[in-house]
Amino acid sequence: MLDFTSALYLGIRHPSWSLRPWSGLTAGVPAAFKPPAGAQAVEAAVARLQGCERALLASSTLHLFWDLFGVLARSPVTIFFDSGVYPVAKWGIERAAARGSPAHDFRHHDPAALRFLMGRRAQPNRTPVVVTDGVCPRCGRPAPLREYFKAAIERDGLVIVDDTQALGLLGASPDLVAPYGAGGGGSLRFHGLYGHDVSRGVVLVSSLAKAFGAPVAALSGGRAIVSRFGRLSETRAHSSPPSVAVIHAAEHALEVNRRHGDELRKRLAGLVRAFREGVFRAGLETEGGLFPVQTLRPHSAVDAVALDEMLARSGVRALLRRGRKGNGALLSFLITTGHLPEQIDRVVEVLGDAVRGTALSPLLRR
Repeated sequence: MLDFTSALYLGIRHPSWSLRPWSGLTAGVPAAFKPPAGAQAVEAAVARLQGCERALLASSTLHLFWDLFGVLARSPVTIFFDSGVYPVAKWGIERAAARGSPAHDFRHHDPAALRFLMGRRAQPNRTPVVVTDGVCPRCGRPAPLREYFKAAIERDGLVIVDDTQALGLLGASPDLVAPYGAGGGGSLRFHGLYGHDVSRGVVLVSSLAKAFGAPVAALSGGRAIVSRFGRLSETRAHSSPPSVAVIHAAEHALEVNRRHGDELRKRLAGLVRAFREGVFRAGLETEGGLFPVQTLRPHSAVDAVALDEMLARSGVRALLRRGRKGNGALLSFLITTGHLPEQIDRVVEVLGDAVRGTALSPLLRR
């Protein structure tokens, strides 16, 4: 079965023999009292990679967003969030809203809509907090982060970025040869946002479970912001910290990225291009740009559910998911460096057969 459902974009895996050994998974001590062995070195490496002053590890982005918005709600803030933001960040926003922080959504990737909303809803006694994904996993486009940052900083605000999809994939100085950029440091590197002012005004919440394949998360930003989070975090005091095994996996991922990351990203870009071009020749189109999550655009003659069944019968597993706002179904293909060019050719061939067969197969018609 050809599997196009994995988000391990760079194909980085962590078999036990590839990691430094450990004598125990946990010391049984909360991170607020004592960080797990190896955590501080990984935190420093993640912060450097992303262009931030400091980072803290956690078990998941859910832990981080839950805590971060709980910390923010201790002060008067107004939250402005991109309507396309990933659900985990929204759960954190809901916690702040339940504690009395006003929260307003604005049109997806629309800085003008953000400015208009801030002009109407911002209050002099409340710090504006702008929330966005670094890369939208649905449309595949990077957020207009420079514009969001400028709008927030003009009002002495803060930008919170879920950088899970960008970390390990995007990096500095993208061009035609290396469209994802170099280094894999994520959104700040990709947009060329550096310096103390940026670190002071941006917080990154990122899982390393996508491109880096390590199920651990990091909160990164300016030293003062991250230190305050560390002091006030509830999950760092009341939940288990990341295990030593996943910390060693993160350590391994960062080393693989340092040695081979740019090569892997170029290979991935080539596979995504080949998939997009092949799908187009087959008579279909995809959304997602060069993001490795490629979603078939709705076709007047092809039903996504029936197409998914046909693919499965042909030995191809794709990701069937709900359409925007729950309307209809969409079919996505997650491409990784673990795929071979001939596997891309195979799935394109199956899609072409499906389109050509629609005149004969009522099952594939809406």
